[in-house]
Amino acid sequence: MGEAVLVNRKKLITSLANELVEPFDKLSKKTRVPKSRLIDEAVEDLLKKYEKRMAE
Repeated sequence: MGEAVLVNRKKLITSLANELVEPFDKLSKKTRVPKSRLIDEAVEDLLKKYEKRMAE
């Protein structure tokens, strides 16, 4: 079986602090929002937060 072709996404491999794994799993299940979309939202929020600093 081959690897899925990603058209609108890039593969990113990372790790998560142990204490965040269970709450993150629960959030995804409860909201029925895929983890990848939740991570997109978190990164967007971080980029907005640091936008001014990055412009300097």
